[in-house]
Amino acid sequence: CQEGIENAAMKAGKKGCDITLVAVSKMVEPALINESIEAGVRIIGENRVQEAHAKQQHVNPITWHMVGHLQTNKVKTAVQIFDMIQSVDSIQVAEEISKRCGSLQKNMPILVEVNTSGEPSKFGCEPGETVTLITQISSLPNISIEGLMTVGLFSSKRDKIRKCFILLRQLAERIRTLKLPRIEMRILSMGMSGDFELAIEEGSTMVRIGSAIFGPRVYQK
Repeated sequence: CQEGIENAAMKAGKKGCDITLVAVSKMVEPALINESIEAGVRIIGENRVQEAHAKQQHVNPITWHMVGHLQTNKVKTAVQIFDMIQSVDSIQVAEEISKRCGSLQKNMPILVEVNTSGEPSKFGCEPGETVTLITQISSLPNISIEGLMTVGLFSSKRDKIRKCFILLRQLAERIRTLKLPRIEMRILSMGMSGDFELAIEEGSTMVRIGSAIFGPRVYQK
């Protein structure tokens, strides 16, 4: 996995160290997560608040990112256990994060999730609504917008997947030119086990890798 990241980074004129790896541990046992930490993983990503909460007491100290869809009623717990929330896609969720972080005297770094594929099954704000949403969030206390996140199209056609990543990069570039206060576009979180090379070629600075690190997920029957 690390070799693939470094090769893709080289193609994009970058170094492997320019790309941050988030190891996504959905349905992975704490013992395996600890092994990955010993092997050099520095950030763990989780899709569900409850699963992360249950695992944390059994996992060695590590940075935790929320990478799955976040419901408003799960925000109270999420802000206590995560160091970054990558999946903010509505002003309602952002307002709840701001409120809950205020009571903890905590600042939460976030990414705004964008649905670049247009698939109805995917979460994320519409590309055309991204600037408006970011502008609204930027006025909230206790939140810092660090960049954007997307999930590429589920497809075997690499050119169509690539278009998702190009769209996210172009959105970030547009937002940078607006020079909005309190908004950084330093992180583009895009690329997973099957498409991270494409994502890095198109400007990803953070990849979310699960099965390429931990192996295929075993679903309970």
